[in-house]
Amino acid sequence: MANLGNPAYTMAVLEKHGFHFQKKYGQNFLIDTHILDKIISAAEIGPEDFVLEIGPGIGTMTQYLCEQAREVVAVEIDNNLIPVLEDTLSAYDNVTVLNQDILKVDIAALAREKNGGKPIKVVANLPYYITTPIIMGLFESHVPLESITIMVQKEVADRMQEGPGSKDYGALSLAVQYYARPEVVAVVPPNCFIPRPKVASSVIRLTCHEKPPVETKNEAFLFAVIRASFNQRRKTLVNGLNNAPQVPVSKEQITECIRQMGFDENIRGEKLTLEEFAKLSNLLWDCR
Repeated sequence: MANLGNPAYTMAVLEKHGFHFQKKYGQNFLIDTHILDKIISAAEIGPEDFVLEIGPGIGTMTQYLCEQAREVVAVEIDNNLIPVLEDTLSAYDNVTVLNQDILKVDIAALAREKNGGKPIKVVANLPYYITTPIIMGLFESHVPLESITIMVQKEVADRMQEGPGSKDYGALSLAVQYYARPEVVAVVPPNCFIPRPKVASSVIRLTCHEKPPVETKNEAFLFAVIRASFNQRRKTLVNGLNNAPQVPVSKEQITECIRQMGFDENIRGEKLTLEEFAKLSNLLWDCR
């Protein structure tokens, strides 16, 4: 039975194994059963599901996942946690722990082996310092994904679902919304973790699109245009794109494309929607 959501059990396991938190891995273990229930509920884990968990820690959420899913693979980078996980997950025969860096795991091969290549569900309590590389790595490698339900820094979750015109709107917002529909399902205060982080967290579910909501002539070029548009936020869109080597188009052509879309040449990137960025990138693609 899953018991690690109880702080007393968590402390007992840490003491038993003499575990010391490592700052370099950004370790904050969840100790709130209500939040754990919300994560499992939001992820919609059922008895037919294969789940990839990133960063299981001592196995707190892994226990919950094992009780709901057909099979779980948990990827943990800290080798000091492997004996702890062997202990806390010993009652479950439907879990495999991989002592690896998730950024180096062939997740597509894992999906083929464990789930017949069908879309998988990802659940994670992500270290703040590596949230964006992990999420974008999952999306950009075109792993078959049904959903990603993750605990991240609240500020990052807010950026993922932000729309045009806000200071929080940027390349991450557009990238996430290109691949998925984001929905914050819970805000989690620092006292729900051990050790306590300095900021609040959010649980966000990213429901992956079957196909992107916009059409683009070249996906990589679309994201080069988006990144260039936000690299120097105070610059106009024309100047931002003109300074980007990944957008090999003259300033005159950039200006003409922006005017063609009905925009003033002094507009900034934060005003454009995903659909408008797709249209602009297609126009610029034809100018190369």
